[in-house]
Amino acid sequence: MSDPTPDQWRRVDAYLTETLIGHDPALEGAVADQNAAGLPAIEVAPVNGKFLHLLARISGARRVLEIGTLGAYSTIWMARGIPDDGRVVTIEAEPRIAEIARANLDRAGVGHKVDIRLGRGADVLPTLEGQEPFDLVFIDADKESNTVYLDWAARLGRSGTVVVVDNTVRGGEVANPATENPQIIGVQRGLEMLGRDPRFDATALQTLDLKGWDGVALAVVT
Repeated sequence: MSDPTPDQWRRVDAYLTETLIGHDPALEGAVADQNAAGLPAIEVAPVNGKFLHLLARISGARRVLEIGTLGAYSTIWMARGIPDDGRVVTIEAEPRIAEIARANLDRAGVGHKVDIRLGRGADVLPTLEGQEPFDLVFIDADKESNTVYLDWAARLGRSGTVVVVDNTVRGGEVANPATENPQIIGVQRGLEMLGRDPRFDATALQTLDLKGWDGVALAVVT
């Protein structure tokens, strides 16, 4: 078996997307509006969005916390996976981006399920303390703060809360002990926390998809 090339894995990703997901005007519109606004193309790949959607359904999630909204592509996927009276709380630092996200959520018909909180994650998360615990937490924001976000995921969750951390391989650089890149170091510290913190039971998977070579960590709060 030969090692995959970028052309091969992108062809496979396109096949899987077409076969298992197909076309969705609301999701495709969210990406198009995000791109038109000049936002970075760092939303999850369609197969990963469907993964988040299925996790929400499998876990029976009613309350979802997302750290890092961007154009609300992943938000839409997760909001579709919870009951009509469920809630996604998503945190976005930039007001202009939050406006784009809100329009995309409303067009997708899930705006009534989603509460966008403006501000830096580290500032907004403490304001959620004391509320009903979250059943699913998706972390996809600045990697330097992954340990902060994981700590709050445990504090705002419950035993059995599912936690997903995106971008955990970073083109293989996560295994580079000599890296000086603060984002890579942040990912490493987050994974190390998942491995040693008794509040979590976790694993991680490498991924090859539309976004290239990366990965995702999956954990449950113990």
